[in-house]
Amino acid sequence: MKRNIKHVFFDLDHTLWDFDKNSGLTFKKIFELNNIDAKLEDFLEVYEPINLKYWKLYREERVTKTDLRYARLKDAFDAIEINVDDKVINQLSVAYIDHLTTFNHLFEGTYEILDYLKSKYQLHIITNGFEEAQERKMKNSKIWDYFTTITNSEMVGVKKPNPKIFNFAINLANANAEESIMVGDSLEADIEGAHNIGMDTIHFDYKNTHQHKYKKVTRLLEITNHL
Repeated sequence: MKRNIKHVFFDLDHTLWDFDKNSGLTFKKIFELNNIDAKLEDFLEVYEPINLKYWKLYREERVTKTDLRYARLKDAFDAIEINVDDKVINQLSVAYIDHLTTFNHLFEGTYEILDYLKSKYQLHIITNGFEEAQERKMKNSKIWDYFTTITNSEMVGVKKPNPKIFNFAINLANANAEESIMVGDSLEADIEGAHNIGMDTIHFDYKNTHQHKYKKVTRLLEITNHL
């Protein structure tokens, strides 16, 4: 345990905000509203890995935000062999963002760990998510006020794991890498990205699928073992 930590930086999606659960509820709603004749379970089974693939491409600057929003839906419908024309896919991509933040399930222990940490550290967010959606997620789920600073990739012009976003967030927080720790679910974007600029890290591996050299928790309240 490092005794000099003063700042705790969190990722948002898949770390505090339960993206998969909220996303599934969103698709259920927009499929009903738009009369999409697809079995939700079949769609989500193919959509979730496709979405992760496109987010990786987005982090690597290989697709745009518009490309990501369209292609992840197009590829998922193609994978389950349901024909949806482009106009409807574009409507769904907008409806998805509009409705996503109306569902705000958090991972178990989110409020408890934030309450525990808030009295000991300054808390911050570093997210690759879209600015307009991330603010609504945090406010609607009532975690906005826990955080001193919020850095998103659209503010900086690069995405995690690019060191520029971590350095920007540290400067915004009036911190330095040696007194900062990053908590996130993505081994590549959050953990390796933060480690590469000298930050301490805690990997939130909620599916418990990784073995590596970094500190790891599978439940948020296990963070108390390290901080």
